[in-house]
Amino acid sequence: MNKAEECVERVEAETRESWLPRIYRERILKMRTRAYHFPPFAKNAQPEIHHTLLGIELKVGRHRMLCPDLATARYLAVFARLGNRAVAIPYDITTVSSIADELESSWQHMLLLAEEMTKNANKSLRTRIRQRLIGKVSEEIAKAGPGRSVPEFKRSTRQNIGPRKRTKSTN
Repeated sequence: MNKAEECVERVEAETRESWLPRIYRERILKMRTRAYHFPPFAKNAQPEIHHTLLGIELKVGRHRMLCPDLATARYLAVFARLGNRAVAIPYDITTVSSIADELESSWQHMLLLAEEMTKNANKSLRTRIRQRLIGKVSEEIAKAGPGRSVPEFKRSTRQNIGPRKRTKSTN
């Protein structure tokens, strides 16, 4: 195992509960989600969030994606930074904001740990470690998958459970 791989393993071990792929697998994919597929964009394109007259847009490279709110744009920006092509988005919009916060803090914590571990290393080693770290996180998220393209809805409602009551006709 070389120095870069060793550093990536140490970052994963130290982040434990806040490891980004773990949050994705254990928190996001466990809830009702829908799949989101990014348009193809350049590998090194950085996401930018724009506030326009039409609403919130996430711009990655030359592609603009309209988002329903800022929380969704922040959520998608994390995965766009990683280079993932498809991810799961929680269907319940009230949970997106807190999950976006958690994902962003996990992202920053992961990068700060890697930077701290390599503060005395040369720039090429730091770049290689960052690339391997992002590659590993992206690979684990891609392996977990984007979930269903359409969220699963409960078929049973109060109206169709049990026998129907007959109503009296008023003729």
